[in-house]
Amino acid sequence: MNITKYVIGIDYGSDSVRSVLVNAGTGQEISSAVHHYKRWQQGLYCNPAANQFRQHPLDYIEGLEITIKECVEKAGGSAIAGLIKGISVDTTGSTPVAVDHTGTPLALTPGFEENPHAMFVLWKDHTAVQEAAQINAHALKYENNYLKYVGSIYSSEWFWAKLLRTLRTDEAVRNSCYSWVEHCDWIPFLLTGGTSADEMKRSRCAAGHKALWAEEFGGLPPNDFFTALDPVLDGYTGRLFKETYTSDQAAGSLSAEWAERLGLTTAVKVGVGAFDAHMGAVGGQIEPYFLCKIMGTSTCDILVAPQEDMEGKLIKGICGQVNGSVIPGMAGLEAGQSAFGDTYAWFKNILAWPLQNLLTDSSIINETTAAALREEMTDRIIPELSVQAALLPNDPDDELGIDWLNGRRTPDANQELKGALFQLDLGTDAPRIFKALAEATCFGAKNIVDRFISEGIPVKGIIGIGGVAKKSPFVMQMMADVLNMPIRIHQFTHTCALGAAMFAAVAAGIYPSIEDAMKAMGSGFDAAYQPNPALAGYYAKRFPKYKSLGAYIEQNIRHE
Repeated sequence: MNITKYVIGIDYGSDSVRSVLVNAGTGQEISSAVHHYKRWQQGLYCNPAANQFRQHPLDYIEGLEITIKECVEKAGGSAIAGLIKGISVDTTGSTPVAVDHTGTPLALTPGFEENPHAMFVLWKDHTAVQEAAQINAHALKYENNYLKYVGSIYSSEWFWAKLLRTLRTDEAVRNSCYSWVEHCDWIPFLLTGGTSADEMKRSRCAAGHKALWAEEFGGLPPNDFFTALDPVLDGYTGRLFKETYTSDQAAGSLSAEWAERLGLTTAVKVGVGAFDAHMGAVGGQIEPYFLCKIMGTSTCDILVAPQEDMEGKLIKGICGQVNGSVIPGMAGLEAGQSAFGDTYAWFKNILAWPLQNLLTDSSIINETTAAALREEMTDRIIPELSVQAALLPNDPDDELGIDWLNGRRTPDANQELKGALFQLDLGTDAPRIFKALAEATCFGAKNIVDRFISEGIPVKGIIGIGGVAKKSPFVMQMMADVLNMPIRIHQFTHTCALGAAMFAAVAAGIYPSIEDAMKAMGSGFDAAYQPNPALAGYYAKRFPKYKSLGAYIEQNIRHE
């Protein structure tokens, strides 16, 4: 008898975690649940003005339990629990944390419960800009280029810069930190009942793209590379990893404790974790040389190529090229923009300032009406701006934006850069500024595509997934016009979680390879955007102005 089997994909985003229970035979979503991080919503442990963004491990644990239990309950509770065969997890990254020798984040140990430096350092935390610059300068002293597989530029968003910053900043954390662990590695370790940081299975994806692991180096760069940078790093390579694991492999089985907490069985296999965009690309049914853009608060752009095609190629200024980081046996290439949806959210918050700060003090309407009005108006800002911006005529001298509101991720990482608006006059209104910001984010995407092409990596088309891809036809049509390329939008709502579910199916032995899982569980595309030749020409003339303004900012506005 053919018994239906189920798997769970868990996607940890910047603001929330979502779990999806999927029919492993068809890829059909059976149930899903979303949990917003309670402490993060309160703004705890963060200081945006200083680019400090930290998340408490309790937010992750609570969300893990709540969403899985809700998924199972929605799908039939105990009647279906025994048919769940695998769980896999993706997370934002690089989002590492200091752990003790048992692999426990320090924030979960006595004395560190409220210490931001003992918590996960979110991907968009840019407090380590100085450390990243020092790593880049230090690497130039070595004949062996240890940065060659991460675009030859190390970023403040990544593993070693954040570790160095944390160790320098907090003596108590430095004295108690045994190892440094990515979020995507810690959740599988937690679920499988791990008790030793030394035995944690580390993700090939995270290690290769953010931590300088490479097959050529036999693991990480040597200890003396790091001790010469700063003695506080002495010994860390020995307490980290040499071996890494692709996400089609199992990290282990669900522990008895977590099986009981979730109402599942210890027969459930837990896959090796990876970053959200990499699993999202799989969920989005990535194909060789198609750029999969995961568009949310930021973008992460993923391209896969046959490993043999990458022989002798080192792509400058991207976030790494790693064998097996997306699909085992293929090279995974990563790029992205540090702010994408965040750019639109920033402008929405600017426009909503009176609603958020003045409306509740109104002498005309009561507090309940004020709250309802604030919610209604805030929700309508971006949709209405999109409508009005689409009606504007296109003039070569229109307002121009630079999309570096949270620095530049790629090409050529520089988190000190700032965004800009240019060509403003008294006729500039909100729709015109919104159009300029949308255009800037699309030009940022074009910079990435152009870098791949100039480095000998063809880009055949774009696959779009994520919130912006699903919700903003205005932005997606503009991107198709700017790139002069077709864009396909994947129809699955929680595409990163679907990718995690596909990996769970392979880790559980339901499919022999991730390609087989993608073929069986892929749900296809529900929208496509074709470039408008006339608008493509307009943006082709505007793009050099964007590059010129960006170059001026980079050369003339420097932080001391």
